[in-house]
Amino acid sequence: MPIEAGRLSQRRSSGCVTTTFEMQADLRQLGFLLFVSALVAMFTRALRLPYTAGLVLAGIGLYFAHVRLGLHLSKDLIFSVFLPPLVFGAALYIRWSELKRDLAVVVTLATVGVLLSAVVTTVGMRYILSWDWGSSMLFGVLIAATDPVSVIATFNEAGAKGRLRLLVESESLLNDGTAAVAFVAVLAVLAGERLDALSLSAHLLLSIGGGVLIGAVVGYFFVFLAGRTADRLVEITFTTLAAYGAFYLAERYRMSGVLATLTAGLVIGNHAAQCTAAAGRQALEVFWEYVAFVANSLIFLLIGAEEAQEHFSGLWLAVLAAIALVTLGRAVAVYPVCALFARSRLAVDLRDQHVLFWGGLRGALALALALSLPADLPHRNHIIALTFAVVAFSVFAQGLTITPLMRRLGELPAAERAPQAAVSASVGSSGRAQQHSATGD
Repeated sequence: MPIEAGRLSQRRSSGCVTTTFEMQADLRQLGFLLFVSALVAMFTRALRLPYTAGLVLAGIGLYFAHVRLGLHLSKDLIFSVFLPPLVFGAALYIRWSELKRDLAVVVTLATVGVLLSAVVTTVGMRYILSWDWGSSMLFGVLIAATDPVSVIATFNEAGAKGRLRLLVESESLLNDGTAAVAFVAVLAVLAGERLDALSLSAHLLLSIGGGVLIGAVVGYFFVFLAGRTADRLVEITFTTLAAYGAFYLAERYRMSGVLATLTAGLVIGNHAAQCTAAAGRQALEVFWEYVAFVANSLIFLLIGAEEAQEHFSGLWLAVLAAIALVTLGRAVAVYPVCALFARSRLAVDLRDQHVLFWGGLRGALALALALSLPADLPHRNHIIALTFAVVAFSVFAQGLTITPLMRRLGELPAAERAPQAAVSASVGSSGRAQQHSATGD
């Protein structure tokens, strides 16, 4: 089912006509991908398999069936289109009263943990594969952060609840901000900019603090507006504007767009009970659940299609080394950091640490950073290929085994069903949302 938008544009001389034909092609393709996603959801539920793994397999199948997709993964597509609604939708259901109790643990995992993981991978790539330090650092940084898209989708499917879910989801939402800032800093150093430790620290604090401030301002602004209307469609529009507005405003001033969107989601989610009626909150939950389903579906289908086009021949040693180093780096990021809190009221149960370790999935975020690397960077193609390989390992090896692991560790009830591929399980938390709405928390 090739889309012939390019051929159509050559046949027409009018810019307006070309745009119309291309948009029609894109809309047809979007409908086709949503149809595939719905079928995958049905089949994976029947087979009791993770929905995300099914989507990646479907994307691979589309490629080998000679279905050429007009959409391709890129940093702009992931960051500008998919990431804001996914981060915002997840943040809506995080209760500040719960998060602030574990904030020290989450922040330490998302900062110190990410940096420790990056160091382990960097050193390994330098001495095992003999890469230059620049390429090693870039790969180490971009692959260090767990991906909120993959993590939240997988843990929704698994049915995780309580403190464990809060730790896993909150860390994944925060640590990509650390990785993104560090990634930009390493690129700047490699480009010849002179940045000392003080400059790097100031840049990090400005990016994080500015993102949080912008997100808070945007969030409270739209909370104020939402409190002045009883129209749930207008309320949904305000939340959509908050998700994208916070992200773009922060990125415009070189702050962390992810943290801005996360903060806006936290503000609106924790004030929804005060500024919206029950019917409005229910409409918000259904809307953001569906948005997350669409975004997740498209991301993982595109990951599968891109995975099928990667050539790993001659790279198997590098692939195995990268997977081993990333896994080791995640262990170093989790167990020593959690040990810092072992004698405090914030101590993390060892079983939860095992899940934090194995549930540290990589996905769209790492791919977005890898695809944004300069074309003249040494080992650029290898970095992209290895990133795809690590993501594939996350989706299949970790994604398929995280639920059995959680059940074996007693983190799930024995009678808990296997990973749910239902729309509600794969993207959102209707149960959580209804509970929060009922309590007004």
